[in-house]
Amino acid sequence: MQKILIIEDEADIAELISFNLQRNQFETIIAHDGLDGLNKAMSIEPDLIVLDLMLPGMDGINVNKELKRDPRTRNTPVIMLTAKAQTEDRITGLETGADDYLTKPFSPKELVLRVQAVLKRTTTKSSGTVLELGPFKFDKNSLSFYLDGQLEDLTSTEFKLMIFLCERVNAPQDRSTLLKEVWGYSDDVHSRTLDTHMKRLRKKLEPHANYLETVRGVGYRIVDTPAN
Repeated sequence: MQKILIIEDEADIAELISFNLQRNQFETIIAHDGLDGLNKAMSIEPDLIVLDLMLPGMDGINVNKELKRDPRTRNTPVIMLTAKAQTEDRITGLETGADDYLTKPFSPKELVLRVQAVLKRTTTKSSGTVLELGPFKFDKNSLSFYLDGQLEDLTSTEFKLMIFLCERVNAPQDRSTLLKEVWGYSDDVHSRTLDTHMKRLRKKLEPHANYLETVRGVGYRIVDTPAN
């Protein structure tokens, strides 16, 4: 059974999430504050973390930053929960490496579907073991990404996004295709999610960010010969 760590200070919400995940054959562990959640994440090394934004002890943003710094958890997918529906809060969560987010109140069924979708996209491996393109190298078995031969930290979603684009080098990928294939979304409602990930990817790809191009009116692509 895949293990899901739920870091949520509201006991009734944590139990509701746990109950619905267990009904769908997941093992669940609950933590009610940020520091306890961080410690459990390091010791248990779960398959996915459901992380509330507003937590006592250490808030969700800082918990996620610590998760991404530690080699034991840096590739663990994270779904953030927040009562704040403002765009800025969602973007902040995504910029710290969260793979997805839900705003409260949410449907337990939708949460389970999001968990299943994130786990599917982060555990699915493409054919072949190694992919190389210009300064980029991917080890698909270990989900490792190298930039100019140096290991670079990508979240599982960033890795999937880069692989998807690099395997279709020079071919523009429209926004709806990327949202569907990488995130599992069926519409363009989450376009800001895509844009936020692309912004963060460009920072990580420096000085080779020009390999990742915006195709005006369409979406994005990776090119084998970037423009100067």
